[in-house]
Amino acid sequence: MSESPASHVSSIPYGNGNGNGNATPSGQYGNGQPAATDSAVRKKLNGYVGFANLPNQVHRKSVRTGFQFTVMVVGESGLGKSTLVNTLFNTTLYPPKEYLHPSAERPKTVAIESISADIEENGVRLRLTVVDTPGFGDFVNNDDSWKPIVENIEARFDAYLEQENRVNRQKMVDNRVHACLYFIQPSGHSLKQIDIEFMRRLHTKVNLIPVIAKSDTLTDEEILQFKQRILSDIAHHQIRIFQAPVYENEDEETVAENEEIASKIPFAIVGSDKAVETHD
Repeated sequence: MSESPASHVSSIPYGNGNGNGNATPSGQYGNGQPAATDSAVRKKLNGYVGFANLPNQVHRKSVRTGFQFTVMVVGESGLGKSTLVNTLFNTTLYPPKEYLHPSAERPKTVAIESISADIEENGVRLRLTVVDTPGFGDFVNNDDSWKPIVENIEARFDAYLEQENRVNRQKMVDNRVHACLYFIQPSGHSLKQIDIEFMRRLHTKVNLIPVIAKSDTLTDEEILQFKQRILSDIAHHQIRIFQAPVYENEDEETVAENEEIASKIPFAIVGSDKAVETHD
C-alpha cells in the first residue's frame, strides 16, 4: 500500500496551567505534587488463575467461526486461472467453461464474477471467494480495462468500512480482496504495457502477487531469465508486490522460509485438473 504523506503535528509544550508555556518539572503534576510512577513488579502465582488458556480459547473461537478469504485472479483468457484455483484448493470450484462460438457476440467490457465455496480441512472451515475478471486484456483496445477491477476492490473496502461503523458489528462479513494473483503470459521476454499499467494501478490497493502462467512451456533457464526481466520492470516502474511480513519474535527457521519464498517471486506455476499418481 502506498504511504500517505507524513502528518505534521504541532508540538504542544508542557504547561503549568498559567499560559506561560513553562515546562512542569519532571516527576511532578502542575500543582507541584509528586507524579505517580508506573512500575511493574514480577510476581509468582500461588495457584492456577486460568489466563494461560486464553490462546486456546481464541483458537477454538476461530475454528468455530471459520475464516474468510477472498482472492482475485486477473489475466488474459487461456492462461489457466480457473485451473490453478482448482489446483490450489484441491476442489472443483470452477466447472469446465463453455467456450463461445467464433461467430457469437462477445462482451465489450471487463466483467466481474465471483464464486464462493465453504471448504473444510482438519476441522477448520474456510469461506473461499474467488473473484474472476473475464474479458481483461482480450480486446483490441485495452485502455482503462483495469477500471472495473479497481472500482470493485474499492467498493468492497467501502462495504467493510460501513460494517465497522455500525453499532452492532458482531456479524461482519469480510468481502475485501485479500490477494490478487496476476497472470503473466509465458512469453519469455518482458512485461507488456498492459501488465505494467495494471500493476501500477492496483499495487497500492491490494496484495499483488505476479505469477508466470503455464510455466511448463519454458525451460528452467528461460524461467530464470524471464523472472529477472519481470523483476527489473517492476523495480523500474516502482511497483510494490506482496512481501510476507517479518515479525520481531519470529524464529530463524520461519524467517529463512519466508525469505526463500520471497526469492521465488514471481512464482512459476502449473495447474492441472487431473491428479496423476506415480510410484515414487
